[in-house]
Amino acid sequence: MYSPQSTSQRADPTGRPGAVAPETEERTRDRVLHAVLEEGPVSAAELGERLGFTPAAVRRHLDALSKQGLVEVKLVANQATGAGRPARRYVLSHSGQTKLGNDYLDIATDALAELGRVAGPKAVNAFAARRFAEMERRYRPLVEAAGERLEDRARALSEALSADGFAASTRDVGLNQPTASMFSVQLCQGHCPIQDLAREFPVFCDEETQVFSRLLGVDVRRLSTLARGGHVCTTHVPVGRHQTPQPAEKRTRVKITKQERPR
Repeated sequence: MYSPQSTSQRADPTGRPGAVAPETEERTRDRVLHAVLEEGPVSAAELGERLGFTPAAVRRHLDALSKQGLVEVKLVANQATGAGRPARRYVLSHSGQTKLGNDYLDIATDALAELGRVAGPKAVNAFAARRFAEMERRYRPLVEAAGERLEDRARALSEALSADGFAASTRDVGLNQPTASMFSVQLCQGHCPIQDLAREFPVFCDEETQVFSRLLGVDVRRLSTLARGGHVCTTHVPVGRHQTPQPAEKRTRVKITKQERPR
């Protein structure tokens, strides 16, 4: 039977009435899932603006992904003031990370466990060190080409990580807050292709952190990791202190009378 809603007249997934649907519902939902991966924690309004969806359409897709257990809501306090009701932000759940992960991780985990049993923990540590030494070798020219400013080097590192599937981004912290004594850059990774592997072998996270420190030339600190239950991997990169102008030294001129002058 002919349906009154032909292929050319299907509802557009963006929610715009009368528009032609450019892709299937499943493909559209995958786009939303990948956008949460790359931007999370992200609000529904921000997702809609990025993807060109109406608020109703993006919430419909987010509700469906939430029911599938692929995304979850994280309550985030206002970073500027810390006041007011926490905002709802969407992040990938562990199931969502697994859906976008590597099918060979189970094999790799078993192989490393066997390596540890046969050759000891030092063999696993050496393997992780060699893996991240190769990452450092590939990333170093890209980071150094960004110049001397630490913020630019961190962004170059973020771009290199994204090209390798880590969905990385940077966020300035304290830069526009006059009351902050220091400012920094947070390097965030929304996806980790070896998340389950790093959960079993934390040395992979440790080696990656050391690579970041060497590439940026400062001591960095891991605030959270996906492997240890965080919503994103977050690395704190200290940039420097705010320069607060010091008040000029006030000088007092002492007037000496004739009687007080030494004879």
